[in-house]
Amino acid sequence: MKLARFKHAEKEQLGCVVAQQIIAIPETLFSGTMPALLNQFEVFKPQLEQLISTANSPLDLHQVQLLAPIPQPEKFIGVGLNYADHIAETGLAIPEFPTLFNKQSSCVTDPEAPIYRPHISDKLDYEGELALVIGQYCRNISAAQAPQAIAGYTIVNDVSVRDWQIKSPTWTLGKSFDSHGPMGPWIVTSDSIEPHNLDLKTWLNGELRQHSNTCHLIFDCYQLVATLSSVCTLKPGDVIATGTCSGVGVKMKPRGYMKPGDVVTIEIENIGRLSNPILQESENNSFISQRPVS
Repeated sequence: MKLARFKHAEKEQLGCVVAQQIIAIPETLFSGTMPALLNQFEVFKPQLEQLISTANSPLDLHQVQLLAPIPQPEKFIGVGLNYADHIAETGLAIPEFPTLFNKQSSCVTDPEAPIYRPHISDKLDYEGELALVIGQYCRNISAAQAPQAIAGYTIVNDVSVRDWQIKSPTWTLGKSFDSHGPMGPWIVTSDSIEPHNLDLKTWLNGELRQHSNTCHLIFDCYQLVATLSSVCTLKPGDVIATGTCSGVGVKMKPRGYMKPGDVVTIEIENIGRLSNPILQESENNSFISQRPVS
């Protein structure tokens, strides 16, 4: 099942995506957040299936604005150096333990929303990635138990500002600029997808830059959940982006960085497509405010 957040007629809602249509979940059925729905998915699954089978007024996808399925994950964790082909292009050794870093949740943005090239750097790079979304609270679980804790899968573009990435050993600064965490277009629930045999492609302006398969992950989804849960409690709505394959812009000759006017698109088999345009950030964007500024 595909679960989405979307906006229609100025109202944010949850819905089920079927083909090129979306069926809104009525508040009389469920009125909580996406993490709460994922946490209770098995309880609501029969009712959602009935909703899908009896829906008489679905909306076409072009009528709605799709939103990031998890807008503010408590934990947004990235994985580096998790495909052998990507490691080969970096010239680094294959890690014996996952390379993990944080992306700040304020970087999350929606499908089709702009990715802004910051005015302090022009080294803006893409990283097409499969991401898993936690659905159950878990701690100290094994890789064999991990599937029970994963609610589903989505696409993340782990946008990276390469010079700022190397300023800090944790990589967090270069991974967390505002708008540098596109996510979506929806979550495919784990009962309807095999995460470790999915074709992954990334295009920049229609040019195929990345092409691999999740079967080549060094540390698979279940191993990553087991590793992280040995340290901290994972919670519904936590997002783990599993790493990128070869073909990133920083390793091209000449460099293949994204620039204003570009469009980056990531496609993962059995999930969908995530596409975002690149815009230049204004140099006059500083503010201090009592409330969020869009």
